[in-house]
Amino acid sequence: MSLDRRTFLAALGATLAPSLLAAQGLDLRPPRKPAPDPRDLVRRTALPGRVAYALTDGTEPLALAKAAIPLAPASTMKAITALYTLDRLGPDRRFATQVILAGDMLILAGGGDPVLTTDDLAVLADRLVATGQPAPARFGVWGGGLPQLPEIAPEQDDHLAYNPAISGLMLNFNRVHLGWTRSTAEPRIRAEARAALHSPQAWTITARPGDHPGLFTYRQDTAQEHWTIARAALAAPGSRWMPVRLPELYAADVFQTLCRARGLALPAAQVIDRLPQGEMLARHDSPPVVALVRDMLRYSTNLTAEALGLQASGAADPAASAAAMRLWLADLGQGMRLADHSGLSQGSRISPFAMTRILAGPGRDLLLAPLMRPDTVEPHPSDRFTVAAKTGTLNFVSNLAGYVTGPSGGQGVFAIFCADPDRRQAAIGQEMPPGVAPWTRQAKALQGDLVRAFAGRLDG
Repeated sequence: MSLDRRTFLAALGATLAPSLLAAQGLDLRPPRKPAPDPRDLVRRTALPGRVAYALTDGTEPLALAKAAIPLAPASTMKAITALYTLDRLGPDRRFATQVILAGDMLILAGGGDPVLTTDDLAVLADRLVATGQPAPARFGVWGGGLPQLPEIAPEQDDHLAYNPAISGLMLNFNRVHLGWTRSTAEPRIRAEARAALHSPQAWTITARPGDHPGLFTYRQDTAQEHWTIARAALAAPGSRWMPVRLPELYAADVFQTLCRARGLALPAAQVIDRLPQGEMLARHDSPPVVALVRDMLRYSTNLTAEALGLQASGAADPAASAAAMRLWLADLGQGMRLADHSGLSQGSRISPFAMTRILAGPGRDLLLAPLMRPDTVEPHPSDRFTVAAKTGTLNFVSNLAGYVTGPSGGQGVFAIFCADPDRRQAAIGQEMPPGVAPWTRQAKALQGDLVRAFAGRLDG
């Protein structure tokens, strides 16, 4: 049987070793394209504002552009907070929410658990009722396990759910769920302490339609919080999360409802400043710090970041706590300003190069990369690298910082900070200013291209 020419050449190629083919000049595979120059990518994208980046192999810089300029870190700050917390508190620390009997007072006492939910309070109510404890004469609530602050960043709009109060007793990330329907001429608005299994009404929070030009108004008194929502926004059924500013009363109200459903009636709650000695009747522990840190990095929860940072420092407010974190960084903290732990504050400034030094030093020592999100770069069919990183987004600020591993196993540490300072200054505190969505999409696309270029440079 005869062979045609194509079959013969295919059989011959299969029998020759690749090294022999290369030696004879017969290896016809195209050479690998060189990694694009990051500077060309930035010029081609023409993102309005400023783009600064740094890539290192942990010891030597591999790519730098405006890398020494301090810029707003946004939520990449949470990577530093994660390291500070792991170092100061350890990975196994937990935070307890307790029910304590002190004389004739039953006390719900918060120990700074940042992920306490209504479902957790329901379990706590079950445990309390199982003790056979009769209804007390007084019911107290204590949130002094952390500093008590009305909001994380005062410059943010009042209605933004990611800017709630801070307290030692934080329920549902100090958020309440407002939902509205139009079954009658007047919208019906309900405030709920929503969780996976339980969603009781939150009686300490009221909401009603309002005839005002803005979307929301807010006020509070000693016992309740009051929201109004513009009627135009209530034309169709809808819902949204709102921040809680009286967290102790909110948690006490929900706990009362849960206990009442189990046959235990508690009297009206009073907020107490000092936690007396007493007998612990029931207790709920948070997940360990390492799990809290992982979820904080992956879901970018501001309240968790501030709570963990305050726990780690023991300071009286976020600014003093951030200053203590900067001292912990020692020489790595030179030239930076830290104003909080979440990156929500307008006052923080970090350079991309400083961020890479922190991630390459304490970040590698404390095994941060496995706790970071692996899907921060939009995938491309040709991608053969891996990323573990933290995003950071504010109005006209879009950042990405973390670790990249190239196709051949080379590893790097990077930080990319994008900002349009003038539009950022004009949009501080706003929920969705004009132009921010397309600008952010453009910034994130550029970050993906830069990370791909970084990966190629690691293997070059």
